[in-house]
Amino acid sequence: MTSQKTPQTMKPATAAKKLNVYLEATPAEFQEGVVSRDELNALQADPPEWLSELRHNGPHPRQVVAARLGVSIGGLARGGITEPLTTAQIDSLKAESPEWLEQERATQADVRKENARAKQKAAEERENRS
Repeated sequence: MTSQKTPQTMKPATAAKKLNVYLEATPAEFQEGVVSRDELNALQADPPEWLSELRHNGPHPRQVVAARLGVSIGGLARGGITEPLTTAQIDSLKAESPEWLEQERATQADVRKENARAKQKAAEERENRS
């Protein structure tokens, strides 16, 4: 006798985060329901028009905005960006290249260099122990 598995579900906010879209910009039926793991996989494999449009034009959630600008989420906040941005707004910011954006990009580059250095050092230490 085997018990039937119940489908794994998630809140719309979790599904939106996994899809890298801004929840408030999704259709009402998406926001009001629950999303099963199978539904999420189907959305990722064959995105409907609304999902493709959101991913392409936005508005985008903070983590997507930060990635597209090459800064951290904290850098966005320091730059005064607290709202979701559209692709056009992101492109406009890139073209304007305000001082805060250049500074945050430099900070992000330094963080990446330090992380790479630390990773290399840890790998060397592991190798020396072998």
